[in-house]
Amino acid sequence: MKYQRPKGTADILPGESEKWQFVEQKARELFKKFRYQEMRTPIFENFEVFSRTSGETSDIVTKEMYDFFDKGERHITLRPEGTAGVVRSYVENKLYGPEIARPFKTYYIGPMFRYERPQSGRLREFHQIGVEAFGVDNPTLDVEVIAMAIELLKGFGLNSLKLALNTLGDQETRAAYRQALVDYLEPFEGELSDDSKERLHKNPLRVLDSKDEGDQKIVANAPSILDYLTDEAKVHFDTVKSLLDALGIEYTVDSNMVRGLDYYNHTIFEIMSDSKAFNGKWTTVCAGGRYNGLVEQLGGPETPGIGFGLGVERLLLILDAEKEAWKLNNDLDVYVVGIGEATNTESLKLVMSLRQQGLSAERDYLSKKPKSQFKQASKLHAAYTLTIGETELVNKKANLKNMATGEEVSVALADIYHDFKQLIK
Repeated sequence: MKYQRPKGTADILPGESEKWQFVEQKARELFKKFRYQEMRTPIFENFEVFSRTSGETSDIVTKEMYDFFDKGERHITLRPEGTAGVVRSYVENKLYGPEIARPFKTYYIGPMFRYERPQSGRLREFHQIGVEAFGVDNPTLDVEVIAMAIELLKGFGLNSLKLALNTLGDQETRAAYRQALVDYLEPFEGELSDDSKERLHKNPLRVLDSKDEGDQKIVANAPSILDYLTDEAKVHFDTVKSLLDALGIEYTVDSNMVRGLDYYNHTIFEIMSDSKAFNGKWTTVCAGGRYNGLVEQLGGPETPGIGFGLGVERLLLILDAEKEAWKLNNDLDVYVVGIGEATNTESLKLVMSLRQQGLSAERDYLSKKPKSQFKQASKLHAAYTLTIGETELVNKKANLKNMATGEEVSVALADIYHDFKQLIK
C-alpha cells in the first residue's frame, strides 16, 4: 500500500526548506531590533482556549477547528491561530508581574490547523509568524506594530502593498453599533445566508465578514461603525491615523472590515499584496489588531494587547513569483576528492576538520572515479576542491583547486588542518 500525506498538508523538502529558513531568519532579525522575544506554545490546547476567545459563531469554531477528546476525555483542539495560546501562556506564567517591563513583547513561529478546503496558499496545516505586545493601551504601539509588519514585508522585497485600516471601537461603541446593525439587517433576514441568519442576533458583526455574495450586497449599505465611535475611541483611531501620516505610511479606511475573530477591538488592519502570485488581485498577506479584554477572558488581569499574524505559505507564493527576492546561499565551500581506498580515512579527517573550522565540506562515499567526483563538486557549486591520492597521502599533501579560476596548487595537509581559511587567502 502506498501512503500519502493527509489532504491539505505539504512536505517541505530540501531546496524548499531553505526558503522557509530564509523567511524565518529575516523575521527573527527584525523582531530582535524591535525587542520581541520568541515564545513557543503547545500545538494543541484545551478547546475552551479557542472557543472562548475566537467567538462561538466564528467560522473557526463552528466549522474549521480540529477538536477531539483524548484518552482522558479532555476536549482538545489543534491550534487554529496563534494569539489565544500566547495569551493563555501569558496568564498562566504571570508574565504581567510588576518585575516584567511593559509592553511585554513576544513572537511565535509555527504550524496552525484549520479544516477548510485546501487551495493555493491555504492549507489545513499552515504556518504563521506572529507578534503580540501586552500591557500598553497606547495608539503609538498600534502604529509601531503596523510599521514593523510593513518593514518585514518590504524586507522581503514586497513594495506593492496596501494597508487597510479600521476600528471596532471600545465596548460602548460595539454595543451601540451592534444594535444599529441588527436594526438594519432584520428587514433582510429572509434574504441572508443560513450562516448569517444564525449570527444575526448572536454576533451581527460577523455578517459583515460573510463571503456569501447575497450577504455582501446587503451589507454594502449597512451603517458604518465610524458613526458610532465614542469620543475616546475616536481619539484613539484619529491618533493612529495621524501617526501613520507622520511616518509616511499610506492607508485606506475600510469601515466594513471586522476581521475573522471576535476578540478584536479598536485598531484592526490588513496588509495586502497585488503580486503576480494572486494574478494582480489584492490579497491579504498579514493582518492583526488590538484585543483589549482577551487576557481577562482567559483569567488574567485587565491587560491591553495588540499583534499581527502573517501566513508563511502565502508569503512564499509571492516570493516564488518574484524570484529575485530569494537570496539563498546553499553553495559548498570545499569538496574533498579522494582517489583510492587508502585515502578514505584522510578524506574523512579532512572534511571533519574543515567543518570544525566553520566551513561546509563534503566528500564522496560511493567510491566514484575522480572525474565523477569533480562533476559532483561542480553540481554542488563547490568553491574549492581538495584532491588527495595515494601519492599525496605519502607526501602529506593535497591539491587545492579554485573552481572559479581553475588555479591549482599543492598544499601541506598540516596547513589545511591548522587554518584552511588563512591558506586560501
